Amino acid sequence: MSPRLLAMGVLWMVGASAGALGADPAPTPRSPIPMEMRVTPLPSRILEPAGSRSTPDKIALGRRLFFEPLLSTRGDVACATCHNPQFGWADGRPTPIGTGGSGLGPNRTFIGSNSIPVLTRNVPTVLNVAFNGWVNGSRPEPKDAPMFWDGRIAGLEAQAVVPLTTAGEMCDGTCDSRKVVDDTVARLRALPEYPTLFRRAFGGNSTNALTAPHLAAVIAAFERSLVTPDSRFDRYQRGEDPKALTELEQSGLRIFQEAGCIQCHGGPMFSDYKLHNIGVIDSKGEPTRAFRTPTLRQLRHTAPYMHNGSLRSIRDVLLFYEGLTDHVAETLDGGDKGSTAPLDPLLLHLKLDPADFPALEAFLDTLSSEYPK
Repeated sequence: MSPRLLAMGVLWMVGASAGALGADPAPTPRSPIPMEMRVTPLPSRILEPAGSRSTPDKIALGRRLFFEPLLSTRGDVACATCHNPQFGWADGRPTPIGTGGSGLGPNRTFIGSNSIPVLTRNVPTVLNVAFNGWVNGSRPEPKDAPMFWDGRIAGLEAQAVVPLTTAGEMCDGTCDSRKVVDDTVARLRALPEYPTLFRRAFGGNSTNALTAPHLAAVIAAFERSLVTPDSRFDRYQRGEDPKALTELEQSGLRIFQEAGCIQCHGGPMFSDYKLHNIGVIDSKGEPTRAFRTPTLRQLRHTAPYMHNGSLRSIRDVLLFYEGLTDHVAETLDGGDKGSTAPLDPLLLHLKLDPADFPALEAFLDTLSSEYPK
């Protein structure tokens, strides 16, 4: 997970509501909280691309295709293989095994030996991806929403087809990435049920209804339906249930803010959606680099953490950041000459005390809730 996975500053907004409840006012944070990082509840409505509104037929078709192994070149892996509802719509592994594997989640293994590339990025959940890029006061157009750990793709529609063309994900080592999407559409057209379902969702005939853009659109529509706006934190923050957070959890909220985590983990998704280098190795033998701040929502269901899946628990993440504090100060004060990419100066705002870990963990758990399956 990203550098500030530990401490998010949600207390800025909660200070007002806590004061209204008779609680002591929130302490002044050590560093000013950026306006966009002031936290808000998860919105009740999503944004959709102009001219591509979701309908029940599109969402149902997208769900069916999300679980359809026919989308992969070998017919052995679906989107849901790595984004499975059993594991918080992720896979519970440090890094995934796509095509060429067997089993689900942590029990998934490669079948025999093969030349398929090993994937090196932890699988992020697709829960709440409808809100990717949203910060306080700013909501990007759906086509501009950042995707992937390195932000290389914008928009769910664009993201939906990338796994189809990526070797090791749904594309084996022999597929031609230039024509794999067209080949996938051809396989779907060969089955009578899919042209019928696409005509029902989009109208028209079998050729202008079942197309690559429409394939991406229905998968994106389904992904946008996977939202969790009813966590205990959201109910507390909206003022619907002043007792939704215990005293320990409210204390964790205050500590989260004071510890500096809110510098990167704020807004409705507890992420600034920016790239930061926190000194974590990209993959074996590769130098550190910058990755996107992950959301802190649904942490209870989406371990392990960090972009390489190297940390198994929230406590491990907190210990990582606590141990990073001295190193960051020394490195940045010395000009940060030793790392390939400079460590992020925002790490200097992070002040963690192991005595506060139980409260922080308790607060972070309030960001998780039951989710659609």
